[in-house]
Amino acid sequence: MNLRACFKAPHLPPPADGGLLLIRLVAGLAFVFHGWGKIQNPFGWMGPDAFAPGLFQGLAALSEFGGGIAWMIGLLTPLASLGIGCTMAVAVGMHVLSGDPFVARGASYELAAVYLCLSILLIASGPGRFSLDANLFGRGCREV
Repeated sequence: MNLRACFKAPHLPPPADGGLLLIRLVAGLAFVFHGWGKIQNPFGWMGPDAFAPGLFQGLAALSEFGGGIAWMIGLLTPLASLGIGCTMAVAVGMHVLSGDPFVARGASYELAAVYLCLSILLIASGPGRFSLDANLFGRGCREV
């Protein structure tokens, strides 16, 4: 498999492409806002007593802020989705280890779980025809 094939947008029905565009725009914008504060201090946004070293904090900040932009424009969508998915998997894991409930008014992890599922969806389906990936890398059946 070549690298170009990884970023091809598979053929989907037009309503599915529209739905993927809507998901990418809304979730991408949410991630841009969610990552904005983190990208201001990418290697120390968790504070001095953080469980994660500065490098991993920087990767999370880049995944959220840069991944949100990438989702919105549909550029390198599988790579952005992998970064967001890894970040959200850690978030879900930390909430579970802390004993937080799935849904609550305070600390909970339902939103991180939804974003994790969206990242898996975008890895599996691709960004759709309304994306830069489709324009730059073409469309077709993705090799597995």
